Amino acid sequence: MQNNINSSSHDQKFQIRKLELSDKSKGFIELLQQLSVCDSVSDKEFEERFQELSSLGDDHVICVIEDDQLEKIIATGSVFIEKKFLRNCGKVGHIEDVVVDSSARGLQLGKKIVEFLAEHARSSGCYKVILDCGAENKGFYEKCGFKQKEIQMVRYFI
Repeated sequence: MQNNINSSSHDQKFQIRKLELSDKSKGFIELLQQLSVCDSVSDKEFEERFQELSSLGDDHVICVIEDDQLEKIIATGSVFIEKKFLRNCGKVGHIEDVVVDSSARGLQLGKKIVEFLAEHARSSGCYKVILDCGAENKGFYEKCGFKQKEIQMVRYFI
């Protein structure tokens, strides 16, 4: 894919939408492999996980941007809504798994994904939206309106 798209046509060409079952055949899993460990997923496994996540409604949203000409998913991200007792039984949005295909970087698609997810969290009544990222992505997320707060910790089980 060439990056010769002017910004006005790029907004029309690259529309953001929710993940669809057919997106597996459009490179969704291969896109996630550009972000982290993501082994192959069978069609059956994909459909089962898709249905499971779909049953959560607006509490777990995966969005994608498809290059309609190539019929290829070129950007994705997700947000899930955590319901808390803190802050008067408030809600927090957690943004996860944001990735733009290496051939489509520089087109502001990552920003479009993050803005969509953050707006979904806001419109779902969240008092904040949070995410974890590597130091190399800190500047990008600051440009998206995020600020560094505290320290991320992790404990892996596999």
